[in-house]
Amino acid sequence: MDRAIYRIIDANFNRAREAIRVIEEFCRFFLNSALLTERAKQFRHELSACLDELDTSKLISSRDTLTDVGVGQTVNNQLQRTNLKDCFTAACKRLTEALRTIAETTQTLSPSVSETVEKLRYTAYTLEKDIVIFSDTTEKFKSVKLYVIITSNLPAEVISLTQSCVAGNVDCIQLRTKNINDDQLVALAGEFVKICRTAGVLSIINDRADIAIAIGADGVHLGQNDLPVEHVRKLQLSPLIIGKSTHSLKQLRNACSEHVTYVSLGPVFATDTKPTVEPVGLEYVNQAVEILADTGICHVAIGGITPENILSVLKAGAKTIAVCSAVTKAGDTTTACQRLKQKIAVLDEK
Repeated sequence: MDRAIYRIIDANFNRAREAIRVIEEFCRFFLNSALLTERAKQFRHELSACLDELDTSKLISSRDTLTDVGVGQTVNNQLQRTNLKDCFTAACKRLTEALRTIAETTQTLSPSVSETVEKLRYTAYTLEKDIVIFSDTTEKFKSVKLYVIITSNLPAEVISLTQSCVAGNVDCIQLRTKNINDDQLVALAGEFVKICRTAGVLSIINDRADIAIAIGADGVHLGQNDLPVEHVRKLQLSPLIIGKSTHSLKQLRNACSEHVTYVSLGPVFATDTKPTVEPVGLEYVNQAVEILADTGICHVAIGGITPENILSVLKAGAKTIAVCSAVTKAGDTTTACQRLKQKIAVLDEK
């Protein structure tokens, strides 16, 4: 009986370690997230340390691959994977299944080990959730090149500008409204999101996570004094893109620790939209891009960017550019968007 128990634990321990290694590599090489990679690595070490409390010599001695009736058994489509996400999803399922089996069987040998493994199982569920949400949102956002902010309280103007920006081939639009009643905002934001969704453009709501969630926007953009990121995550009904404004390296590092989808870097230049905020300059963009390199977190350079200075921002390392008045105050919004998009594409090709 003991030998069978040790065989079960050994087989599932190996299965769990192999699964968490796949998860770790997914975070490392696909998401490029040092934070999530470290969490997966730490999980692997905690699991190994936990099982070390058992008699490891009995675990290895009980292994009998040659006579294991389960070796070689297969089911249809067992190893079919079309992409890395399939590999990750399968690994998460194997991990939690293996942990449950270990927790059940180690109960007969060491209740304390069983209890620790059970806690790790719930840790695995949380880790999977965090990875999926970060993966889904960053995958949506990382292709964004031109990000437009529409600042207006006039419904007709918002809708007109949204349609013009969509026609100009922008990738993402943020709706920024102030001093408007919530019932009006919900109606306006709903129409805004509908236009964006139909065109395949990401929709972001400024400040109001509740509105963004209620009307099914792709994401919310938060300022330094808005609802904390952790509380927004508790409210989300599906993976929500979360952006955070940063104006200094300290704020940037704090946003990284919150593992947001993207950070805005700015204002790069003086801007009427944020007249009281000191410009951070191109140096901040350059420094921020370096800091973000191993986080998997996206970025948006913002503030006073125009057709005349956009190339300097791109050369400083920015991959995504956010503009407001450069297109919304232009005589022809659609053409202004198209020209900015072309400038970004030219530098991308180089």
